[in-house]
Amino acid sequence: MDLSELTAIDVHTHAEVSSGGHASLAEDLDAASTAYFKVEGRTRKPTLEEMAAYYRERKMAAVVFTVDAESATGTPPVPNEEVAEAAAAHPDVLIPFASLDPFRGRAGVRQARRLVAEYGVKGFKFHPSIQGFFPNDRALAYELYEVIEETGCVALFHTGQTGIGAGVPGGGGIRLKYSNPMHVDDVAADFPHLKIILAHPSFPWQDEALAVATHKPGVHIDLSGWSPKYFPPQLVHYANTLLKDKVLFGSDFPVLTPDRWLADFERLAIKDEVRPKILKENAARLLGLG
Repeated sequence: MDLSELTAIDVHTHAEVSSGGHASLAEDLDAASTAYFKVEGRTRKPTLEEMAAYYRERKMAAVVFTVDAESATGTPPVPNEEVAEAAAAHPDVLIPFASLDPFRGRAGVRQARRLVAEYGVKGFKFHPSIQGFFPNDRALAYELYEVIEETGCVALFHTGQTGIGAGVPGGGGIRLKYSNPMHVDDVAADFPHLKIILAHPSFPWQDEALAVATHKPGVHIDLSGWSPKYFPPQLVHYANTLLKDKVLFGSDFPVLTPDRWLADFERLAIKDEVRPKILKENAARLLGLG
């Protein structure tokens, strides 16, 4: 990966469909997400090959992952191995993260070690609301965090509201309480060398996320899932000041495209010297890209 040739690093993109056409979300939850993000004309999900071509055309790199919430949803994820193999085939633009359902227990811990050692994954995505767990559940998740910290990988946690299940009766059974960033504060305290990303502006807990990121050195914030024109003022202020080295560009592709995100980011009141940090430099340092 030639950093000098890249205009940006998108730290938050989703592999939504496997090579065999298997989707990682049930149809009702997927439809709710599409409606929530007002995605027009979305007739099919991009494959990993298409994602690589999409980002290469834009001279960007992308962190890509699936979401493994099989125990809660009954739907198997896009295989982590497939994501990693696609990234290995397109190392100039794709950076592989994995996702493991914490309810997989010791089997998940063993799989995490194998994914790092044999497939070169750089991080792990957690979606507490969909997976149905509190991030600070010691019995459920801490052995998994030990592996992630030990191997120098990144733990990326969804925080705040989610478009998945929005508008479905009962929210599709998805509970927002699990994604309060204060639960990740415990993780950051108990694993002081773990590299953590709090994904999204964490509505309705934006101030909590800013507090955790300013207090815990290993905690970063990605800006995915929201158009920048909707960012809360305090998020913009902290991105320009105290957190200028810890805020990361993320889109949430394919439901929110980098084209749309970057067009709105251009109009955001971000200092000229901070823009390259958010778009590329902070992510390159966090991910160890040289």
